[in-house]
This record gives sequence, structure tokens and C-alpha cells, in this order.
Amino acid sequence: MNPAEATREVFWNITHIWVMYALLVPTALIAGFGLWRRARLWRAGRPAARFDRVGERLALVAKHVLAQRRTAQETYAGAFHLMLYSGFVILTIATLVVMVHEDFKLRIMQGAFYLYFQSFLVDIFGALVVVGVALAGWRRWARRPKPLVYTEEASIILVAIFVIAVTGFLLEGWRIGATDDPWGHWSPVGFLVAKASKPLMSVEAMETAHLGLWWFHLVAAFAFLAWAPYTKMLHVVTAPLNVYTANLDGYGASLKRIDFETAQSFGVNALSDLTWKDLLDLDACTECGRCTAVCPAATVGKELSPRDIILDLRELMHRSEEALLAAGAAAAAASGNGEGAPGAVAAGGQGGGQTPPEVPKIAIIDEGSAVSPTALWQCTTCAACMEACPVYIEQMPKIVDARRFLVMEQAEFPDSLQAVVTSLEQRSHPFPGTSYSRVSWTEGLGVKVLGELEDPAAAEVLLWVGCGGALVERNQKSTRALAQLMTEAGVKFAILGREEACTGDPARRIGNEFLFEMLAKGNVETLDRYGVKKIVTSCPHCFNTFANEYPHLGGHYEVMHHSQMLSGLVAEGKLAPQANGQQVTFHDPCYLGRHNGIFDQPRELVRLTTRSAPIEMKRSREQSFCCGGGGGMCYVDEKPDQRVNQERADEAIATGADVVAVGCPFCATMLEDGVAARKGERDVVVRDVAELLWESVSAGK
Repeated sequence: MNPAEATREVFWNITHIWVMYALLVPTALIAGFGLWRRARLWRAGRPAARFDRVGERLALVAKHVLAQRRTAQETYAGAFHLMLYSGFVILTIATLVVMVHEDFKLRIMQGAFYLYFQSFLVDIFGALVVVGVALAGWRRWARRPKPLVYTEEASIILVAIFVIAVTGFLLEGWRIGATDDPWGHWSPVGFLVAKASKPLMSVEAMETAHLGLWWFHLVAAFAFLAWAPYTKMLHVVTAPLNVYTANLDGYGASLKRIDFETAQSFGVNALSDLTWKDLLDLDACTECGRCTAVCPAATVGKELSPRDIILDLRELMHRSEEALLAAGAAAAAASGNGEGAPGAVAAGGQGGGQTPPEVPKIAIIDEGSAVSPTALWQCTTCAACMEACPVYIEQMPKIVDARRFLVMEQAEFPDSLQAVVTSLEQRSHPFPGTSYSRVSWTEGLGVKVLGELEDPAAAEVLLWVGCGGALVERNQKSTRALAQLMTEAGVKFAILGREEACTGDPARRIGNEFLFEMLAKGNVETLDRYGVKKIVTSCPHCFNTFANEYPHLGGHYEVMHHSQMLSGLVAEGKLAPQANGQQVTFHDPCYLGRHNGIFDQPRELVRLTTRSAPIEMKRSREQSFCCGGGGGMCYVDEKPDQRVNQERADEAIATGADVVAVGCPFCATMLEDGVAARKGERDVVVRDVAELLWESVSAGK
């Protein structure tokens, strides 16, 4: 036998092929209608610009759709999903090869290509589909992990895929057995089916069974294709699209802006207030539950579940389809230029061109409705949900948008947060009970204040202390250590002192966007008046605001986290730390690590002071677990059995380290309280990396 002649008859044993093509027409129409119906809903959303930077977007798709990087982070689920995904890709290519070979009469299904790809490789990947379905079924029906959503639809999908795959192998095996295909051994699974069938079935029986099963297999496959766009299988389309249209600027720059000059209402309390990308997010959800599994609030037993918010909004969207379409049409008509279309850019961002008041709005915030106010006030804005999502759903910005409505439209938010907002309005900081001033921590250090210098340009660096670093007694030690290190290294720096005001981060995360802009614009005016170009801060929240949010308001500065500056000063030989032999674990602040990708410099400071790498916690770097203080939650008193900081403290203590190092004043206070409550008889302390470095440097003097 000449391998170059290897091939097979495509429609062996089958007649009336025209019926297949006739069935394909309604299949395509039904599936197409399902896709069109979903896309029509997304287009009813407000504008969002998500089709720029094509190269970066394609790279993201290659990494997380083709290479399945995020999906693979959960080993078991990632393994079976890779089997299913890769199997579907190969089988789809094989089907296209058959079409080209038979319908377009380009005889490519022969020779080595037929043997290696169309026979051997397709068989192997088809088998992987069967194994993948079995593993998925075991997880869903036997292991039943808590984060997963359990529906009959999901079970039917698994059974349908299994039936289609197994019947395909039976058809292949009976064809090989009935025809004594000389190339049959190149299809290992089909060949085994043929070997097993021959003692049990005559050639005539195999032909008869093949004929009946072929039509069943075809109808089952076509029915599945037609049904898929109406099920969670739609993620085959929505997942790549959602990844492609992801926010490319990081979690720290994910909040929408409001144009207060044109906005008719603030925040989001209606489906029609969501962007088309927000609506696409809802249909992209695969119900895996990874977002809720990593959510700090959900972990400690609070009501918040990012997964349920997305799924409840999705259910509401489909239940209110006609009303949403009407609202979208009215908004497009009001804008006069069809701005509801995906990719359009609304001038001024969120708030412009709101749905006219005569169009009924589909409210989304209510106890027992799609979004519970109670759950909204439990989010720390840590973005762990967004980091875990394999299809890049943006849960956290939706929560902040809903908070904006409650705060700015309804004035309904927790009393403790109302006190914070009042303090920000009246005193430009979020600590209503503090007796400290912005310069209390400077006593005896000779720190220069920018406004008192003859030439402000003499200060090459502005040390932005931040509210947490200046007004919380515990953190004043960290701030003093940082100032002493900068002085020791010969850095020419100054502070704003009493002219420094809150960057506005807590106001923005709580939902008071107007107050944020007021504080931010005031700071930009002050900084520009002094000609500030370079800022160093120990607060990741301040860092994030300067780096990602102030540029939209005209504030453009070179901003560094203090761990970046300090590690650089050591590298330049301007600071000489001495090893202290302590065992240290490092907690990644959410707004430093996950939001801004700064992981290595604070670890380098730990290594410099101990001569060993920090002991990593179970969840670290991108997967770091929140201290519980972000999103304004450090000002909210949690129930004793639902304290996020204690959950994180347990993890830190479990490393066996003597010191829990941090790089954030809010993390320092939250974890110090958590460690104190959980350490028992152990001597475990919390230290900012600047404190560790100063202790190390001063010990060598």
C-alpha cells in the first residue's frame, strides 16, 4: 500500500446527501438568530471605546483564549477545559477539511495529511473531548465545588457533547470494520471500536447501524449548534470577544468618568445606564464561580457574590429584553448620531446622553433584586474577581457605578461612610476623629515644607505622605522611617504639609465621584503651582490615583511607590542595609500589586534586610488576598466572624514568619489588628518595608 494514496470515501454508506444541506439551512438560521438577538441587546448599551490598540488586544486573545492562561490557573478545571477546547478546535478544522475536499473538490484529504492529521490527530483529540466531558461531569455531579453554578442546562450540554463524540467514534469504527479499511489503524479509537464490533456484528449489521446512527449523529450535532447560542455555550463566541474588548489600562484605571456638565443622572441604577461592554460581560459569564471563590467578602461569609451580581443582571437583561431595546433606541435617537453602537465614544464618558425620562428604566439596585445594596457595601474594590475571571468580566467597576447612584442620587450609604465623606468635605481627609495634623509626624526630623522654601524647585522630589501615613498614629512610624531613609540617602525632598489634601481615592471608591473630582482638581492646582514633577508616596491608593486617574484631570506627574525608590537607592549604594536574620512574609497590597503590577521591589527590600527572600503566603502576587481595607471598608466595622483582615492574618501567621511586611498604610493598620487577634502566644509583628529598611540601615551605623 502506498501511503500517498491513503484516503477514504467521505459519505460512505450514505445517500440523499441533499437532506444534510437542507437541514443545515434552518440550523444556521436558528443559531444566527440567537447570535443576532444577543448582539442586539448589547448594542442597546451606552457607548464604550474598546476597539483601539488592535495589536495589544490580539495579544491578549492569543494569551487567554488560544493559550488558555487564566483558565489553566485552576488545575483540574483548566485541564478538562483544555481538552474540550482543543478537541473542538481540531474537530472543527477536520470538518472544514472535509468540506473543502468534498464540496469544493480540492482533494486535500489524502496521503500523509490524511493519515497524520485527519485520521490520527483527529482521533486523539476526539478522545480528549470524551475524557474532558467525563472529568467535567465528575466535577459537576460528584465533587460539586461550591463556587460552581448548578443548572440542568449545563448537565444537558455535557451529555450532548458526550453523545456526539461517542457516536462519532462508533460511526468511524463501523466504517472501518465494514470496509476493512487498510488505513484504519491510523485511527486508534475507531480501530479499537472496529476490532470490538467485528465479533459481535456482521458487515450487514454494521452497515445498517452505521446508516441509522449517521443521521442521528448529524441531527444531534445540528441541533446542538442551533441551540448553543441560547445557552452558556454562547461563551465560545462571547469569551473571545470579551477578552478582545477588555480594559487594557489595568484595574487601577477601570472606573468610568462622569461628565458632570452633561450628565442628567449619576451612577447606574438601570440596565440602560450600562455600556454595551457591560452588557456583553453579562452574556460572557461561564458560571464558573471563580470570582466569588476569591472574593474577600464572600470568603468570610458576607452576602456579596460577584458571580451572582453578574448572573442576576444577565437574567434581568433577558427578562427585560424589549424594555432594554426601547431604552437603547430612545438613547440613540436622543444622541442624534447612533452612539449606542459598540465602539462609539461618548463625549465626557459616563453620564452623557442618558436615557430620556419618558422611557421606563429597568432598576437593578434593590434588596432581593439583581443587585443588593447590602452586598454593594461589602466590596473592597480589590479586583481579585477581575483577576480570576477567565473571560475578563469587569465586576468591580459595575459595583462602584452602582454605589455612585446610591451615594450621589439617593444619599443612601452606611453611617460610617457618611462620616468619612463629611470629613473629606470639611477637613480634606477621611479620619473624622483624628487629633493629628498633616505635620505631626515630622517632629524632630527637620523635614522641609514646599511652601516654606524660597525656591520650591530645590526639592527634587515631593514626598506625598497621604492621609493614612500622616494622621494614623501607627503609620507615623513608617512615614518617619521613610523620611529618615530619604535624608540618609541625600534625596532632596519636601512635603506639602498642611496644603496636602486627600487624593480622593476613598471618595471615588465609596461612590462620591463629585467629591473625588473636587479634591483631585484642588491637588492638581496645588502641585502645578509649585511645579511638582516627581512624587514619591508610601500609599498604593495615592500612587494609583496619581498614576492612573489624575492624568484625566490634567495632573501629569512621575509617581513612584516608596518601595521602588528605596530599592533604587540601595542599588545605587546610597543606603547600606545590614542583615537582621528575621523571617519575613510579604503581603501584596491590592492597589500596589494587582492594580499596578508592582511585586518585585518590596520583596527586594525584604531580601536586602534579611538576606533571604520573603516566605510567600498561599495567596500572593496577582492572587494576593485583600487586607479588607480597600473601597472604604477600612472605615466600616465588620461583624466579628466576618473580618477579612483576620482571614488574611491567619494566612500570614501560617507561614511561620516573625514579621508580616507591608507596603501600604491601610494594610498596616488592618493587618496589625488582624494579627493581634489571631497570633495567640506567638510574637508576630507587622512592619512597613520602610521600617524594616530603616532598622537595618540604622543598625549598621
